[in-house]
Amino acid sequence: MKKALVSVMGVDKPGIIAKVSTALFELNINVLEISQTILDGYFTMLMIVDMTAATVPFADVAARMDVVGNDIGESVNIQRADLFDAMHRI
Repeated sequence: MKKALVSVMGVDKPGIIAKVSTALFELNINVLEISQTILDGYFTMLMIVDMTAATVPFADVAARMDVVGNDIGESVNIQRADLFDAMHRI
């Protein structure tokens, strides 16, 4: 399984989860876990996703998350879980 971490941050507004999860669905990426909260009007979310069946390469997924972020006025980033894990073992 190829996992990745999707993080979203910005001002809270309706539709954030819907827009991000719809984009992932369209790329055949499965959401495994999701955690979100609102802190003093700011929305934060972390998703762990399975990219095993993704229909495009990782770089294209990252570009799509940038587009979604720009469309909704939020910071949307994706990072490969294996790189994240390696970075935190040092």
